[in-house]
Amino acid sequence: MDKRTCNSQDVEVRKGPWTMEEDLILINYIANHGEGVWNSLARSAGLKRTGKSCRLRWLNYLRPDVRRGNITPEEQLLIMELHAKWGNRWSKIAKHLPGRTDNEIKNYWRTRIQKHIKQADQSMNIRASSNSEHNHHQQASTSQASTGNNTIETYSPSSYNGNNMGTTNFQANFPAETNENIWSMEDLWSMQLLNDATN
Repeated sequence: MDKRTCNSQDVEVRKGPWTMEEDLILINYIANHGEGVWNSLARSAGLKRTGKSCRLRWLNYLRPDVRRGNITPEEQLLIMELHAKWGNRWSKIAKHLPGRTDNEIKNYWRTRIQKHIKQADQSMNIRASSNSEHNHHQQASTSQASTGNNTIETYSPSSYNGNNMGTTNFQANFPAETNENIWSMEDLWSMQLLNDATN
């Protein structure tokens, strides 16, 4: 009990961001003594940090061979391929990207790649539901048109002659390929006026 109290009073563990001075102390100590056991390293170096904090600071930021930032498109593709193969095994993935830390790769995946994948999935789902609604609407319109009982009034020279001027419902099938027998809008308009005049 006394021993624990004594230790807690002697060592105040520092938390939060590392200072440049602390970084230099850690770099110089490891350069002279090697990595060793991290808890004893923190005490021996005179850092008021936990062994875990020193280890993570060294491995993720201060090591001479650490590459940080500017992940290339090739590296991004490799991360995506390896993640598809191994999932969240960041240390295993990091071994295939020299100089990159598992922590950086994990952060890059979660903040960049995963975010883009989710956005792409959402836009694809929106597009798919929009297309589905459009197709459903088209099918409903086609079904309505085919089952409708309304008679469509159509006019053509073949159905029009002087004898049926009094009738209001002319039906004819228009030829598909030629425009010879089809009235223009002006003809239809004048014919409607003519019908109105005779009624």
